[in-house]
Amino acid sequence: MSGPLAGFRVLELAGIGPGPYACMLLADAGADVLRVDRASGVPVPDGGSSWDVLNRSRRSVAVDLKQPDGVELVLDLAAQADALVEGWRPGVAERLGIGPEACWERNPALVFGRMTGWGQDGPMAPRAGHDIDYIALSGALWSVGRSGERPVPPLNLVGDFGGGGMLMAFGICAALLEAGRSGRGQVVDAAMVDGAASLMTMTYAFIGAGLWQVERGANLLDTGAPFYEVYEAADGGHVAVGAIEPQFYAELLRVLGLDREPGLPAQMDRSRWPEMKERLAAVFRTRTRDEWAAAFEGTDACVAPVLSPAEAPSHPHNVARATFVEVDGVVQPGPVPRFGRTPAAVQRPPSHPGADRDALADWGVDPGRVARLRDAGVIG
Repeated sequence: MSGPLAGFRVLELAGIGPGPYACMLLADAGADVLRVDRASGVPVPDGGSSWDVLNRSRRSVAVDLKQPDGVELVLDLAAQADALVEGWRPGVAERLGIGPEACWERNPALVFGRMTGWGQDGPMAPRAGHDIDYIALSGALWSVGRSGERPVPPLNLVGDFGGGGMLMAFGICAALLEAGRSGRGQVVDAAMVDGAASLMTMTYAFIGAGLWQVERGANLLDTGAPFYEVYEAADGGHVAVGAIEPQFYAELLRVLGLDREPGLPAQMDRSRWPEMKERLAAVFRTRTRDEWAAAFEGTDACVAPVLSPAEAPSHPHNVARATFVEVDGVVQPGPVPRFGRTPAAVQRPPSHPGADRDALADWGVDPGRVARLRDAGVIG
């Protein structure tokens, strides 16, 4: 294992979306993460690795948590771990017998991460939801979209992954640092509604300062400004413009050939933003996306071609930084962030659920016990 978290052990009670993403980040950074999948319904692998790259860099065992021996196995694994991550509704882990208190009886220093949408308390805590619901309640979804149009869901990036998985990974690392000093674990309550609200901090600051209109598509960063917008090119492609600072805006006008055009409004004249947006749109429609990319190459106009997921891995900058990597024939985003002395890495391709029963021995489980649990159907 390589990376700054090498030597730490994390037990992952398998879930979907943000929990696996958090554990992927921890595992890429070197932590030995063991994923506990459900023993029931585990498909027989057809060879090779799983397609689910969110499960990369760690091994998987399949355990039947409806059997007492399965619960006992998880508690024993928790006793060997530095952190545990689960993504069930509040109270489920306790009903199974593997909640925080039960784990702390075996391992008082265990950091217990709980990944949910609504959090561990509050009137909505027991309810189901998905990314779109959590960002709706935080104010984030309302803010994404154009004037006069419906809000646009930004994939599931803001709730699941930014406000969820990254928040959990940060919380686990922070709690591990504290546990190293105190010798005591604690619950990390990572709620996607909280994380999505946190990602809106700058927007709420602008609102409080009177610099942001509570009107969608009328502000500096929400497509209200002509210099922070996506424009269509002649070939149907698009370019992204983010020329906020005056010197960058001046460079934008220069490359577009508008710097000497008489009668152009001042950059921050909001009353004429719609007019200026139409003017820029007309100019951008005169060349193809890639022609504009070439024209802005090497400038500080803050203009970039809008690439599809199929195109992004081959962009020269992404290639130079190895932003994307190929693992077991699958192109995927590489580990982040970058560490100068202890680099992170994709430790291994994603395993099929239950494919790494041998990992139990590495976690201190006697091979004879593993055989008995296998024969009893406790592990898949």
